[in-house]
Parts: sequence; structure tokens; C-alpha cells
Amino acid sequence: MTYSTESIRNIALTGHAGGGKTTLFEALLQASGAIQTVGTVERGNTVSDTDSQEKDRVHSIDTCLAQLSHGDCRINLIDTAGHTDFRGATLASMAAVETVAVVVNAINGIEHSTRRMMMHARERGLARVLVINKIDFDGADLGGLVETLRREFGNECLPVNLPAGRGRRVLDCFFHNDGATDFSSLAEAHQRILDQVVEINESVMGKYLDEGEGALGPAQLHDAFEQCLREGHLVPICFVSARTGAGVRELLDLAARLLPNPTEGNPPPFLRADGTPLAVSAAADAHVIADVFKIVNDPFVGKLGVFRVWQGTIRRDSQLLIDDARKPFKVGHLFRLQGKTHVEIDEAIPGDLAAVAKVEEIHFDAVLHDSHDEDRISLAPLAFPAPMYGLALEPGHKGHEQKLSQALERLAEEDPCFRVEHHKELNETVARGLSDLHLKVMLERMRERYGVEVNTHPPRIAYRETIGGPAEGHHRHKKQSGGAGQFGEVFLRVEPLQRGAGFEFVDEVKGGVIPGQFLPAIEKGVRQAMAHGAIAGFPLQDLRVTVYDGKHHSVDSKEVAFVSAGKKAFLDAVAKAQPIVLEPIVNVEVAIPEHHMGDVTGGLASKRAHILGTDSQRGGELVIKAQAPLAELIDYPTELKSITGGRGRYSLDLSHYEAVPATVQRQLSDAWKPRVEED
Repeated sequence: MTYSTESIRNIALTGHAGGGKTTLFEALLQASGAIQTVGTVERGNTVSDTDSQEKDRVHSIDTCLAQLSHGDCRINLIDTAGHTDFRGATLASMAAVETVAVVVNAINGIEHSTRRMMMHARERGLARVLVINKIDFDGADLGGLVETLRREFGNECLPVNLPAGRGRRVLDCFFHNDGATDFSSLAEAHQRILDQVVEINESVMGKYLDEGEGALGPAQLHDAFEQCLREGHLVPICFVSARTGAGVRELLDLAARLLPNPTEGNPPPFLRADGTPLAVSAAADAHVIADVFKIVNDPFVGKLGVFRVWQGTIRRDSQLLIDDARKPFKVGHLFRLQGKTHVEIDEAIPGDLAAVAKVEEIHFDAVLHDSHDEDRISLAPLAFPAPMYGLALEPGHKGHEQKLSQALERLAEEDPCFRVEHHKELNETVARGLSDLHLKVMLERMRERYGVEVNTHPPRIAYRETIGGPAEGHHRHKKQSGGAGQFGEVFLRVEPLQRGAGFEFVDEVKGGVIPGQFLPAIEKGVRQAMAHGAIAGFPLQDLRVTVYDGKHHSVDSKEVAFVSAGKKAFLDAVAKAQPIVLEPIVNVEVAIPEHHMGDVTGGLASKRAHILGTDSQRGGELVIKAQAPLAELIDYPTELKSITGGRGRYSLDLSHYEAVPATVQRQLSDAWKPRVEED
């Protein structure tokens, strides 16, 4: 079957855990004929939850792609994980779609991930749809939930269909205005959404006011509706029961008739080598531009790079470049992913989601292109939560160090929120994730896939150092050992910058007292000192170093001399500049049963936490928002489990760095044993 870019719809199913995303994913595939029977999460036979860990835990951990046809449309669906612990892959999937469908549990209402996904989709300029699932469950107050959604996310949230027969069926209210529903007048809902849609487009508004609704054809309504979605002026609310199939076909109709195709969405910000924007168009005959949004290390076909084609056509045997590489790779096999099945295809057009195999150089967020005219095409970096929870790892068996390193590298390729750090000074490898559960799953995956067992222990906290005021430093490096000597003298100033500003190196040398070729050596020495720390062994940040004077020798001055002089002059200055140790402060969100509030808030307060507020959820759940030093939360997973009987969960996001208390700084400084430097 041939198809065009205009017939493609790309949709990510997101939302809170337990909302029924995977069940809806199955129902949509079955309603379209893509599968014959619906699998269930409980039986572990769904298209998307194929990993053994997903089956054991009875919830999604990774994203899954599948394609279905509805009428003339090809719909690419991405099922995502609802748990915040695994949101890295969920956020990455948003780079591949025009529409994010946020699935809301009709019983539980707005939950933690509902808010997060709505916020992320809005920030990325994606069309948003709220899909209320489980509409046939007893106790569902659908009318009240609609009003709650409108209060939370704005009056632009409007139903485009309504439940009827106590959730047994769903009626369209965008194209129709007659029929009995469970809680609202179909005519009233029809008028409200029509008024919302036409006001965004002046020509459609004029025609509507002059000639009435009957003068507006389906094409005009579609264009106005799509513009509303693209500009965030409308968030459609749909109703489904994935369990019974009510509203599933209506959701497919909505996708085919009204959701944006790849020519209508807001493309991501591609950049040229000089940082200027690069416009992309969904033209099949243009240069290829595609973005890798998922990496899979498949035990049978090898490394898979899953990408979205934004421009041009990729065919088997195409020659493609990765980022700024000069040597292209040949597309040997091109795949469409249907769950765990890889379907070989001949080409991928703009809007398609496809994959290539066995290209080792490919990586997450790589830009694939075929234009030698561009030095580099890149994407503005995606914003992911910083992985703050860490474990130091050691191989469980001697001689498995290389095996451990390779396994960690493979896992980090797949998950943008899983990070591996190697601290040479401490001889320590640290894996960082979004929570203890995230790391537990990753280590289980490493054992199952790669046969690597590890021993773990808490890592050092990622403290930083900075300075509190300006100071000057000086060092003369002079070494004579029979032959040619070493000489370099450096005078420099240090001054603090704002938090998060990083590092600046400034050359104010006058009169050639230090030749220009030695300035990089001085900067190298400064950066070495910054990396190893000055008072407690942690990297320095947020400061400016200005080299303003010095001396050189026409024979004895060498790069190594100015590296050493720069390093020691910098340390001399820092020691006089009110050095400060900074600690990471994290945003903490803890979801608990309400009756545990006192114990949990009291526990957080004892950890130097600032309670920022609470949100009540349906079902007697409470979300506590706080900020706390990461160092105080090392054992928090165990403590929270003990307090709540395993019913509490939490998430961490880096907020900022701030100075540790004086007593803590003294303890860290006293415990640090600086390396003995060469004279």
C-alpha cells in the first residue's frame, strides 16, 4: 500500500501509571485490524510489554512502536512508561511525534505524570489530547473530571466527544450536535468547541459569522482545528474504555480527520554549524534530515537506531552521514518496528518512524543527513531530568571489569536518563538514574542481557567547589636539571560568577610578557586544578580566571612549565578567595497515602528539607513537594518504604547548587587527602 506524508499521524500515548495506556494501545491495534486478539498486561502477551521485566512488574518500562491503518491514514503509535522512574525514554519519544495523547484514569483523575506530560508537550509545541480512559468503571464522575481538567490545564480543554449509555458508547460532538449523553448536552458541547476553533482563524470566523455553521466545510474545519492544536489554543478531551472498546474507533476517527500530519506540526529546532536555525520541510525529494530518538541493543540484529524522518527519503542502500562525520554509512537494512517484530521496508518518507541496524557510530539524538554542504546539522538539546540517584559499582567477579564497562555503555546508549561516571582519583564507577527503582531495573537488565553481576555501595555525593570573592595568585615554576631547564611565571586573578555560569578564561597579558602560545598551557593547568578541586577534592565551577602578568625565558620556557605555573597560581588564588563547597539541592516529590503525611514531612524536615507545598489527589493520595540536599537522601528509598509500607514513591530532579553548612564544609575538607603533586 502506497501512502503520502499527509496521511501519516504520529502519536505518543503518555500519562500516569495505571491509566491503561498499554491496554488502549492494544485496543487501537485490534480495532484497526493490526492484531486479531487483544493481549492483556496481566497475561504478559501485549504487543508492547515484551521485556521480561515488564511482564514481571506488570507495567511498561520502555517505549514501544507499532503502526496501524485507519481509512487512508497510517498511524504510528508509541506506547510509553507511566512511572516517573522511566520517563527518559518517554520524553525522548516526544521528539518523534506531532501529537501527545495524555491518558487520564477516570477514577483517579489528574495524577503526577498527567501534569508532567502536559507540561512537557506544551513546552515542545506539540498538539495535546486528553484521553479519559475507564469511563465505564463504577464511581467515575466524568462531568466533574472534565471541569477539573479545565481548571488545571485551562479553558482550552474541551470535549470533542461525550460518553453515553453509562460509558458503553461515545458520541462525536465536533461534527454532530444531536444525541443524549451521560452528563452534558451534545449541542452545547458542539457549540463550545466550534466557537473555540473558529476564533483562531479570521477567514473561518468571518465566514462562520456571515453565513453560519453550514457554510464551513470539513476541510475548513480541519484547518482551523489543526491550527488550534499547533498553537495550543485547543486541547481536545476524548472518552474511551480500552477494556470494552467504547470510544476506541472514535479516537481513531479523530486522529484521521483532525490531528496534525507531519506537514502541519511544529518541527523541532534544527541548527546549522554556526548555530543559525535550519528550516526543514516535509518534502520527499529534499536532502535527508532525520533524528535518532531511540537506541535498542537487540541480541539478534545488533544495535538499532530508531529515527524520525523530517525531510527527504531514506532508502535501502542510501548513503547517510551522522552529525558532522565525513564518512557516510550505507543503509543495508531498513526496518519498521511493530512491537518486537522488525518489518523490512524499502524506504522511509517524511513523517515515517524507521530503524537501521548494525551502525555502531549511531547514537541517541544523532542527526542523519546526506548533505555534504553542511559541516554539521544538529538539534537543540532536549531537556531531560538530571539523574541524581547514584550507586557505585564493582564487578561481582574478578576480571569482569571490561565486561561491566561494555554493558554499562550499552545501557547508557538506550536511556538518556541513565548515566555512568568514572572517577579515576577514587577508582570508582558510579551509575546514576532517576530513582532507586530505575537503577534496580537497569542492573537487573544488565544481569539478564549481558551476564554481569555487580556489587554496589553508596557513591560520593557530587559536591562542587567555588569561590566567594576575588583574589590574586602567583607562582613561578623554575626547574634546572643539567640541560635545558623549565621556566614559567604566572600572575592571575579569580572572581566568582553567578551559580550555573560555568567557567571563563580571560587573557589580559600586555607587552608579550607571556607569549601567546603559552596561554593555552596556562588554561590547561587551571582546568586540571579545577577538575581535582582545591579544598575538598571536588570540581570547581562558576568562576572567572584572568591572566594579567608573568614572565617567560627565551630558552627554558616550555608548555609543561606554564601548565604547572598556571595550576599552582590558580590554587594560590583560590585559597585566598573564600573557597566554598557547594552541594546539589534537588526537587523532591513524594506521593503517599494521606495518613502518612505527618511522618513523611517530619522525616523530610529532619533532612534539611524545605517543604514547598502539597497536592491532594483522588483516592486519598497526597503529593508532597520539597527541596532537600541530595546528601541527606541517600537512604531515603528504604526510609520511605518503611514509613508507608511500600506504598510511597518519589522522584528527584536537580534544582541548583548552594553552599553547604560550615560544619559540613569542615568535615569534607578534613577528610580530603590531596594528591602529592610533583615539584
